[in-house]
Amino acid sequence: MEEVNLHEIFRTGFFLILLAAGITAIAKKVKQPYPIALVIVGALIGLLNIPLLEPLKMFITEGEIFNFVIITLFLPALLGEAALKLPFSHLKENKKPILALAFGGTLLSFLFIGFTAHYFLGLSLPAAFVFGALMSATDPVSVLSIFKSVGVKKRLAVVIEGESLFNDGLAVVLFKISAFSLITYLDAGWSGLGMGLWDFIRVVSLGLIVGGALGYGFSLLTKYFDDYPLEIIFSILLFYGSFLIAESMHASGVIAVVIAALIFGNFGSKIGMSPTTKLNINNFWDVAALLANSIVFLMIGLEITRIDMQDKWGLIFLAIIIVLIARSAAVYASMSVIRDFSLKWKHILNWGGLKGSLSIALVLSLPRDFQGREELLILAFSVVLFSLVVQGLTIKPLISFLGINKKEEVYFEYEQLLSKIHRYETAIKEMREAKGRYYLTKTITDEYVQKYQQKLEIAIAEMEELYRRKPELKEKQTETLRKVIFYAEHEAVDKLSKEEIISSETAEKERKELTEALVELSHEKEEG
Repeated sequence: MEEVNLHEIFRTGFFLILLAAGITAIAKKVKQPYPIALVIVGALIGLLNIPLLEPLKMFITEGEIFNFVIITLFLPALLGEAALKLPFSHLKENKKPILALAFGGTLLSFLFIGFTAHYFLGLSLPAAFVFGALMSATDPVSVLSIFKSVGVKKRLAVVIEGESLFNDGLAVVLFKISAFSLITYLDAGWSGLGMGLWDFIRVVSLGLIVGGALGYGFSLLTKYFDDYPLEIIFSILLFYGSFLIAESMHASGVIAVVIAALIFGNFGSKIGMSPTTKLNINNFWDVAALLANSIVFLMIGLEITRIDMQDKWGLIFLAIIIVLIARSAAVYASMSVIRDFSLKWKHILNWGGLKGSLSIALVLSLPRDFQGREELLILAFSVVLFSLVVQGLTIKPLISFLGINKKEEVYFEYEQLLSKIHRYETAIKEMREAKGRYYLTKTITDEYVQKYQQKLEIAIAEMEELYRRKPELKEKQTETLRKVIFYAEHEAVDKLSKEEIISSETAEKERKELTEALVELSHEKEEG
């Protein structure tokens, strides 16, 4: 048996984290979506012969390593983090579009791609429907990072995130049925249809039961502890435990994690978590998700370059067209029954249905003797690369073109008045300083100061009138001021504690009160 060099694995893993964190930091600094930057850099590293990075490339691009890291190590964390912070009220408010896309859209996309891939791409029926399942899973990370940078409506972000959470679970179930049971069902004829439907219901239902039971149990557990490090550990055990238990029962681990995290983040946080615990759990999973996503997208870039795409360009082009048509059909057909969803938003949902790490991890998990595995690898990797790079880089211009991120007229008026007030105050200050610096006469400077003072008073009066007409502007400034005050108070407590003017017990109590006030402020913002 070959000896495992744990030191080498740790060193390689550390270097991967270092590389991923560096690229992510640069991308965030220049305000570009970091997942796309990571994929592109990873692909470049994979294509170039860089001796220093060869051990990293060899280690990461092993199919078993990639599959383990994505599905077992990171998928529960990423799904759990997203569901944990998604308020149930937001899901309830948007249940119609989310359910229409996650269930109706996913099934429609799966069937359309399956049949067309069999007919036009020449894939066997199992391979064709495996490809349909792979391409029906969406990855919201890239598009949500773009949404945040351009400031689209919260509802649109909630819908695309909610769709992805449930759609991933269904896609995994459909993938497993297509890869391992489809031939059996087809051979059984009409009774096979019933068997397949029952298998689908069983896997989904068991996932719901496992996730629901564990989520409820761990939520009750938080009532007996007010210790956020311990409750963070509970969340880790919940996410990975629900995934592993469901998978061991041949249920959907993805659905189990999503349901468990939703219950824990909504019911559990309500009955058993202090504001301090909520804040620290969210902060912990923010860091974990950023780290996981950074590594995942860099690994995708490295992995994609291992696939030989020569002489397959026609097949790849056709596969991309099929997937794009399927996504369009799924979005517009499933959303046709939703009346209060604008056509522009549907365009963004369509083009924003990016493919990501889950698709690649699933295709790599296929047995090596699976018929059509190599073709599926080429097609899946090509579509994911196209999706992340082409769609990912063009969705921001599309959002701007459609005017979805346009500010209301009131915000332009506010910015213009703010600019005028700042200009006039700066001019008055400069004139008063110039009087002494350049020995200007008092008569001249006073005359101009008075003129600008009048302009300033008019602008301030207009701003007050704008606040009266649009109270949300004043509320926004009040929220900012309250946040600044809380941080200032926190620093004051820290200073008193460091100088030993107050005891550490008193300082901790004061910090807890301020943290709870900040959490309450963030809740008010979400509800508003």
